[in-house]
Amino acid sequence: MTSYDAIVIGGGTNGLAAAGRLAKAGRKTIVVETSAETGGGAQTREFAPGYRVSGIAHLISVLDPRVEQGLDLGRHGLSYAATSIATTALSEVGDHLVLDGCYGEKLEGAIGEEDRDAWTALRAKLMRFADVLRPLKGMTPPKPGSTSVGELARLAKVGLKARLMGRDDMRELMRMMLINVADVLNDEIEDDRLKGVVAFDAVLGAHLGPRSPNSLILLINRLAAEAGGQKAGLALPKGGMGKVAASMRAAVEAIGVEVRTNARVEQVVVEGDRAAGVVLAGGETIRGRAVISAVNPRTTFLDLVGPRHLDTETVRRVRNIRTRGNTAKLHLALKGAPDFKEADLTTRLVIAPSIRVVEDGFNAAKYGAFSPNPTLEIVVPSAFEEGLAPKGCHVLSANVQFAPYALTQGWESGRGAFLACIMETLERYAPGIGKLVTSSELVTPADLEAKHGFVGGNWHHGELAVEQMLFLRPTIDTSQYETPLPGLYLAGAGSHPGGGISGAAGWNAAERILARGTTA
Repeated sequence: MTSYDAIVIGGGTNGLAAAGRLAKAGRKTIVVETSAETGGGAQTREFAPGYRVSGIAHLISVLDPRVEQGLDLGRHGLSYAATSIATTALSEVGDHLVLDGCYGEKLEGAIGEEDRDAWTALRAKLMRFADVLRPLKGMTPPKPGSTSVGELARLAKVGLKARLMGRDDMRELMRMMLINVADVLNDEIEDDRLKGVVAFDAVLGAHLGPRSPNSLILLINRLAAEAGGQKAGLALPKGGMGKVAASMRAAVEAIGVEVRTNARVEQVVVEGDRAAGVVLAGGETIRGRAVISAVNPRTTFLDLVGPRHLDTETVRRVRNIRTRGNTAKLHLALKGAPDFKEADLTTRLVIAPSIRVVEDGFNAAKYGAFSPNPTLEIVVPSAFEEGLAPKGCHVLSANVQFAPYALTQGWESGRGAFLACIMETLERYAPGIGKLVTSSELVTPADLEAKHGFVGGNWHHGELAVEQMLFLRPTIDTSQYETPLPGLYLAGAGSHPGGGISGAAGWNAAERILARGTTA
């Protein structure tokens, strides 16, 4: 029986990142993945004959530079069809507003000078705050009350950076971390298009509305990431998101990681109150000094480990992790180019005409209904590069809010009605688009759970909210990637700093394991 220093459960971007970091340190590592392909949320697939699409995530906004550079992903096939992608806040009458550069560094379109100046000042403030918080993404969350010199030193660096902003900015950061994005935008800006797109970005993928307490911190958290070498940037990988996963797999295999697909883990082996390996479907046992789970924390503890190996308080906390998904994914195969009233198709297109529309959508979701007036983040990847659709045709990909996982009428009967609402909305902004559709696919939160293991349909494997971040993510006793079961670690999106095509949680977990000497 082969034994490893580390067994990584899950071949998504976090699992591959953890495996790569451990292998670079000389650890004998294996990745076991249930599906036929690695990548998790980073995949490219054909959903209709001749039409290829990024099946779940469709843009890069949070790829950790340590992962991209440390694994030399460019040498292993990762390149970009576009970086620094602008955002177009679509107007139903064609009066669009474009946020160009680093998250609206420049505004293009008709907008009052007072709003333009107010946005410049607000954006600069948010970017300063994001710069202060950015280092937190690349470290193990501090433990409350810890006296560890290392942890205190890391926190001191973040505190010093905040202090260097000046007393007024530091107080403003403390104030803004716990308030809602709607109040901030309404205090500063009049333009509904601008307020709508920023509010939409703050709550995309969350179970929050713009008026929900603490919603602003999610926007700052988003701005604290980077993509394609640009802070708060957006990038589109050439060939779709599957190229990110393919480059990561090639990179980790080149440094000695064994990757096994079609290998479903049924159980974590526990011997002497310690994780000692995994059992695959079919009965094969793989032994290892450390087991690193990059899948959902609830799946890890309740299904793979089992409550009998955990204390009652740990089980209670894990069961209380909130995982309410609210985002559906739409794919359209189009026989021609859609016309969003002359909007540039090589931008990110957002339909969120006002804060009120975004909030009303969340209000419906709170009561188990889908939004009758959905808001959308749209990408037309075939406008950026050829090969994703037949010549002269296009593929459209959209994240659609709000679509509650626990739809009262059930998704079996609700799918068609929600698709009709989405198409009605699209028709208002791109007249005639319905006549271009040759095939469509709507991936609901229930589908994300059933097909991809996203518990509750939440792509972060646990909601991003202030009470489920940093040392509270996924629970207070598992927030440092270690678990109450010795030898078992967490490395997925359910851990700090959260989801997206990032690899940060996996890289952080591997750093923690190496620092503790667990696999030595």
